[in-house]
Amino acid sequence: MNLIISILIGLIAVIHGYILWLEMFAWTTRGPKAFNKPVAELQNSKTLAANQGLYNGFLAAGLFWTFFISDAQWHNNVALFFLACVTIAGLYGSITVTRKIFYIQALPALITIVLILIGL
Repeated sequence: MNLIISILIGLIAVIHGYILWLEMFAWTTRGPKAFNKPVAELQNSKTLAANQGLYNGFLAAGLFWTFFISDAQWHNNVALFFLACVTIAGLYGSITVTRKIFYIQALPALITIVLILIGL
């Protein structure tokens, strides 16, 4: 169970690292294909997207941090906090932007939360 949880946390962290890169550095190059929007439309929101990307980077950093915490209870608490943040962000994004965000962000985080809580 711990291995599955670690793999899921790592996967979620990598996804958020990718989102950081996409929103901060590739918004007008890769972004149009990822979000099915014209470059001109994304050009106007480049600074806002970079800010969002930074927040996704913080989520990734928090999840990666859990791999360096040796105390099991502290590890679970930190993981649950950052997974809850990912879930809330994913739910909000799925309501305000596209339902696809639920499946990419919120659902994997929710599954991992459940697995951690079952393991407690």
